[in-house]
Amino acid sequence: MGDMSPAREEVRRARYAVAAVFAVHGSVTGSFATRVPWIQDHAGLSAGQLGFALAFTAFGAACAMPLAGRVTHRFGSRTALRGLLAMWTLALVLPSVAPNLVTLCLALFVYGASSGMADVAMNALGVEVERLLGKSVMSGLHGMWSAGALTGSAAGTLAAHLGADARAHFALASAVLTVLGCAVCAWVLDVQPAEDEEPPPRFALPPRSALLIGAVGFCAVFAEGATLDWSAVFLRDRLDGSAGLAASATTGSMLTMAVARIAGDAVVNRFGAVRTVRAGGALAVLGGLLIVLARHPASAMTGFALMGLGIAVVVPLCFAAAGHAGPNPSQAIAGVATVTYTSGLIAPSLIGGVAQATSLMVSFCVVTALACGLVLFSGVLRAAERGDRAKAGPQSAAVSGPRS
Repeated sequence: MGDMSPAREEVRRARYAVAAVFAVHGSVTGSFATRVPWIQDHAGLSAGQLGFALAFTAFGAACAMPLAGRVTHRFGSRTALRGLLAMWTLALVLPSVAPNLVTLCLALFVYGASSGMADVAMNALGVEVERLLGKSVMSGLHGMWSAGALTGSAAGTLAAHLGADARAHFALASAVLTVLGCAVCAWVLDVQPAEDEEPPPRFALPPRSALLIGAVGFCAVFAEGATLDWSAVFLRDRLDGSAGLAASATTGSMLTMAVARIAGDAVVNRFGAVRTVRAGGALAVLGGLLIVLARHPASAMTGFALMGLGIAVVVPLCFAAAGHAGPNPSQAIAGVATVTYTSGLIAPSLIGGVAQATSLMVSFCVVTALACGLVLFSGVLRAAERGDRAKAGPQSAAVSGPRS
């Protein structure tokens, strides 16, 4: 078939649109995270019951992500993304109206499923934009997700401070984000399958290449989950830091990661995906060593900042490498996302289990050892470097420009 690639100006516009989609997606996560204590009280749950319920978020995402490719093939990338993103923004309301453990588990399963499918769809479009531009953009897109999460959490913190009912807060946030998400989806690329292209299977094991790439993402997300969930506890319990100082470690790590992701594309375009991840892994290992050997809160906070800086761009580059590694980007991205979601699920509990059996210092020895994997196995991301330089449009799909 002939070249049906959109004009470069349209691709640039689509890049900004998909960046806005990432921000909307992150805003939902940030909004939810701030009201978890309200949801726990509303449903009358113990800490253990809450942890059990929250696991259904990752479970729902892992179950539903393989379906995203099928949905995209059936409806085209723009319509699929608009529908899946709207499902995600509307699903924000569900946890706030759940009155007990059973209904909360069901609500969080749907919440996680819609999140995972929208996540795969928007990352696949980000990979397509990256391929058409011929340069790295995925790190910046994930930086916009982090910025959206920070914005959502700031608004949620204000709502919690004012004592607002989470049902009203989530209803308002859901309405605003749904309208915004549907609006910006008008400008994303509309990738349509070729007439003779077979639809992807409803469920399929991820390809071997995706599992290898996912293993690198696993190391990064494990370190991210450990840092965000346990940094404050580490400073408070091991180094006798104040509550305010401990909380600032978590906020600082989030800000470091957001800034690093937004600036990361320039580094990737200059040095390539493999060298960037290898250098980031070295920074993460250095940060882990500072944490493990820390005798003062300042040393540990420096270590957490270096850890966040080192792992910031790894997951975006894993998604990019998966999207460029084979003929079915959605299936490969879903495979990588499933592995990374699993890492994010098990990291906090595993860190807690190791700390219970030994100490938090030993737990962060495990994190540091996994960070070494970023240095050793970064070569599997070489597909992203090849994809960054690809100039041609998709060979098995037609792409139309944005339309209102």
